[in-house]
Amino acid sequence: MAVNQNIKPVPIEQEMQTAFLDYSMSVIVSRALPDIRDGLKPVQRRILFVMHQLGLTPNRPYRKCATIVGECLGKYHPHGDQAVYDALVRLAQDWNMRYPMVDGQGNFGSIDGDSPAAYRYTEARLTPIALEMLTDIEKNTVEMRPNFDGRLDEPTVLPSGFPNLLVNGSYGIAVGMATDCPPHNLTEICNAIIYYIDNPSAPVEEFIKIVPGPDFPTGAIICGKEGILRAYKTGTGQVKLRARIKVVSQEKTKKKSLLVEEIPYQVTKQTVIESIAKAVENNKVSGITDLRDESDREGMRLIIELKSDVNPQVVLNQLYQHTQLQSTSRIHFLALVNNIPRVLNLKDMIQHYVQYRAEIVERRTRFDLEQAERRAHILEGLLKAIDQIDEVINLIRKSANAEEAQTKLCKKLDISVEQAKAILAMPLRRLTGLERKELQEEYDNLLKEIKRLKHILSSRENILAEVRKEVEKIREKYGDERKTEILETIEDFDIEDLIADEAMIITVSNQGYIKRMPQTTSRKQRRRGQGVMGMETPEDDFVKHVFTATAHEYLMFFTNEGRVYWRKVHEIPEAGRTARGRNIKNLLALGDKEKVTAFLSIKNLKDESKYLFMVTKKGLVKKTPLSAYSKPRSTGIQAITLEEGDELIDVLVTSGIDNVLLATHSGLAIRFPEKDVRPMGRTAQGVVGIRLNKGDYVVGVSVAKDNLTVLTVTENGYGKRTEVKEYRIQHRGGKGIINIQTQERNGNVVTMLTVSDDEDIVVVATDGKMLRIPIKSIRVIGRNTKGVQLMNLREGAKIASADKAIKKSDAEEELPEGSYAEEENEEETGDLFENAPDNEENSE
Repeated sequence: MAVNQNIKPVPIEQEMQTAFLDYSMSVIVSRALPDIRDGLKPVQRRILFVMHQLGLTPNRPYRKCATIVGECLGKYHPHGDQAVYDALVRLAQDWNMRYPMVDGQGNFGSIDGDSPAAYRYTEARLTPIALEMLTDIEKNTVEMRPNFDGRLDEPTVLPSGFPNLLVNGSYGIAVGMATDCPPHNLTEICNAIIYYIDNPSAPVEEFIKIVPGPDFPTGAIICGKEGILRAYKTGTGQVKLRARIKVVSQEKTKKKSLLVEEIPYQVTKQTVIESIAKAVENNKVSGITDLRDESDREGMRLIIELKSDVNPQVVLNQLYQHTQLQSTSRIHFLALVNNIPRVLNLKDMIQHYVQYRAEIVERRTRFDLEQAERRAHILEGLLKAIDQIDEVINLIRKSANAEEAQTKLCKKLDISVEQAKAILAMPLRRLTGLERKELQEEYDNLLKEIKRLKHILSSRENILAEVRKEVEKIREKYGDERKTEILETIEDFDIEDLIADEAMIITVSNQGYIKRMPQTTSRKQRRRGQGVMGMETPEDDFVKHVFTATAHEYLMFFTNEGRVYWRKVHEIPEAGRTARGRNIKNLLALGDKEKVTAFLSIKNLKDESKYLFMVTKKGLVKKTPLSAYSKPRSTGIQAITLEEGDELIDVLVTSGIDNVLLATHSGLAIRFPEKDVRPMGRTAQGVVGIRLNKGDYVVGVSVAKDNLTVLTVTENGYGKRTEVKEYRIQHRGGKGIINIQTQERNGNVVTMLTVSDDEDIVVVATDGKMLRIPIKSIRVIGRNTKGVQLMNLREGAKIASADKAIKKSDAEEELPEGSYAEEENEEETGDLFENAPDNEENSE
């Protein structure tokens, strides 16, 4: 019954709230956040205080870290030993601390990400700059509080002779908040403090001129000042950090390589190496042949070997974009001010430090003054006693005990009890003339010191002047050059600025594998050649689409379901001539049954003078302004609405006033003015372009200009060129006229293009072979004809696709002399050019 009476019912929600708030405040105040005054978390403060108590000064021998950790745990920090050791190790790591406060001996880890040795192996002592954090702690400069068990006292804060929070920074995650204070250069921060003391009302912008930005221990390069300015003004911002990399040439081979000398702050070298390897593996970075780590005690040296034919700047910027050689560092100046978390700007942090140091100087000066006055008081009594030494000796000799002598001395010399006690404790050697002189000098010096100390305490200005002097001494003693370079501005990186806008061949297989390769990969041949292998495909796959575009152009991918997706040409994975490439589903967010059926390369998606002319398998056509598709989305957008069973097969870029030519699988074609199709919205269904016979379907569409010829290619490797004017202009919606004869020899039509004499075509077979043919080598013949052989196919192979190629540069490989001449003089067989009268039965 008595036990039940001690139970107090509490609502669980109330208890949860109270307990969590208590826990949160404990983490915020006692673990994760630094104090604005000394910039230390409790565990760091306790470690330094313990090392100070152990006498581990820079001029003393190292002590085992196990001793330091044990002392800290047993006296002040009753938490896990590993947490204390980790904090100790970080204070010694010069790649984490701009100015390390622990001098470690042994394995304290490395910038590679290696773990330190166990604390039973490592040793440590304080660094000279760490002593500045503890200077004058014995002079009652800081408040002390009982430790966790009340046996000892520990400091609530250290005197902090230098601005540790700004100089070394601090990072920590509390409950509901986190601090990210980057390190800075000591010289710059000291200059800013001095400027504040001289100009306390100056705006924060003036301090930004003195402190240009963070200064990280790993160096590297800060790109742009916008994030720095925002952080210094508001307390929150971010900076972009880049590794310092040089482009170097080998003396013998002249090959280029990249030399990484500095990496971003808090990024390990191992992470950098792994991210580079992953980027190369995923084809995000190209042109790298080898990666070596040649780092030693002299510094970091990471070598990235490059291919001989790559642009080092392109690779460099790819590395910045896709690896840990570039990172973003968050800035959030959150610290405890009177045990309350506050976000501060640069001036606020400097102001709080100056106010704290002024308090330390005042407390220290009062302590020194008190000690000086006490000592002067004692010396004054000693000097009185020496001046009347004979009488004093007689008085002491005649006294019965010390208490009586003390009383008589106070009365005889008119001195205090403390002075009398000092006289009684004075050794006989002080009676010499030399000692008397030394006591007098000490007394005179103390009077001067007392005067100086009182002068300091006489005004706030004098105290701040003392703070200023001490800051100047710290700057002269520990100041150094900035390690991190700051670039004033940085433009948003555009990889295209460093990618040559060269012609590319893009191939897509029937199973959806896509790749790009430089157009120089395919060399020019004459018709009837067997071609070179353009892609190695499995027996059940073959190249279905091939087209050309330049590296900077947009690729618009139109699918059978009437959707459109965007990619830049240089974003398509580059692969060798015989490589299969990457499945297009890995590049686009396609549906399960969605296939890409049409491709366009576009320079400017916002061109108001251009239209997209779409054709479906069932003969429907639609015209929409190009600008309606100028806002790319990763998930694609609807390009045309299709009726059930229909598919989008091709899309053209038109001017709005062109003539359009449609061709069908069975060999028919129709030419009509584009103006017959009014502009429609992006999701419209379209109108009838050609009326199809049963079983027939549209295989191609082209802009029909009078100065061009119509090239038709059939599945058995035959084709022909015919002048556009032979296709009379009709109205849309007709059945069309004969385009090419599709007997057994030719097979059905695969594609139809409009071409000019100075162009080439690339013909691709289902077995993966690819043949490049100059258009001028194909004779212009009549419309209703069989055509000539374009490609000598292997048994069982068919023509998969054909498309125009961009005119090649002089650097491309040519055939040996005589190859063209032999083809030109070759006699055509009779049936190749057998003309038949036009059959108009299928015309409208």
